[in-house]
Amino acid sequence: MPCSPAKARHLLKEKKAIVARRTPFTIQLTIATGETKQPVSLGVDAGYKHVGLSASTEKAELYASEVELRQDVSDLLSARRALRQCRRNRKTRYRTPRFGNRIRTKRKGW
Repeated sequence: MPCSPAKARHLLKEKKAIVARRTPFTIQLTIATGETKQPVSLGVDAGYKHVGLSASTEKAELYASEVELRQDVSDLLSARRALRQCRRNRKTRYRTPRFGNRIRTKRKGW
């Protein structure tokens, strides 16, 4: 759980914590903490264009973020589909026709 910078300095000085990451500054406790847990509730607002996340206790909000979802995926898939269809329907002069890749030509009796 979050703590103040003074508390973090105190824990680091007494070797009760180590620096886990520098950006964002995160410490990891090296001592046993017991069974005390802080109740945190997670809120998710799943929308079509935006997704909102929030983690909060009864006193304060610990984390809040908003993610903007991509809206261009459908258009990109349509463009890819059109290009694929153009490749399939293209009349090439010197390419041999592809008739040898059917099941009937590979196995007898089909």
